Amino acid sequence: MRLVRSIIFVIWLYATMAAIGVGMWIPVMLDDRHVWTALRAWTRTTLWGLRWIVGARVRFEGLEHAPKGGALIAMKHQSMLDTMAPSLFLEKPVFVFKKELGDMPIMGAYLKRNQIAVDRGGHAKALRSVVRGAREAVAKGRQIVIFPEGTRQELGAAPNYKPGIAAMYKDLNLPVTPVALNTGLIWKPKGIMRNPGDVTIRVLPPIPPGLPRDEFMRRLEDAIEGECQALLPPDRRRSVAA
Repeated sequence: MRLVRSIIFVIWLYATMAAIGVGMWIPVMLDDRHVWTALRAWTRTTLWGLRWIVGARVRFEGLEHAPKGGALIAMKHQSMLDTMAPSLFLEKPVFVFKKELGDMPIMGAYLKRNQIAVDRGGHAKALRSVVRGAREAVAKGRQIVIFPEGTRQELGAAPNYKPGIAAMYKDLNLPVTPVALNTGLIWKPKGIMRNPGDVTIRVLPPIPPGLPRDEFMRRLEDAIEGECQALLPPDRRRSVAA
């Protein structure tokens, strides 16, 4: 039964993406602000599908910490859901995404409107491009969402934070708002299986600007990883220090 529900949900997920993507195409091409309208609509239909097809609920906590205006958000990444959910607590989220995703039908066209592409093979040049794009987005009052580990991680995986977030933190001279979650309990990084249950996306207090790089990275990792572990059932937790 779980497999059947998972298959139905995947069909629902991509059918609603196509319907909303096509339906909002003209407004988005005329005004890229409608990208966020479309994303919020797709996120809400996805949460509806999780609730009534899969039997999974998603709740948000710490929304008092969600920044307004130009901001930098560092978020744990365990599932595709993490790329959608920020649209429900941020006004104008801008994601740093893999450049190749821009070639996908429908979604790619939307991403190219007002998001930030990164060429993972470009190294220093790619990082400079991302930082420049983030600077422009912040100047327009948008909230940059970056996944510091660069890709989706399994629940038990050791943290692997990349230097991109530190470069953006230094260049933008802004607080960084960490976001912890346990969405991997219901939606794994790969595969079609979805699990029933309750998960939480928790916005944490911001880390102030101006810290030395090593101290910033330590505080960021400690905040995100500590909260992510606290959100897991005791038998699924690992030692963050390990």
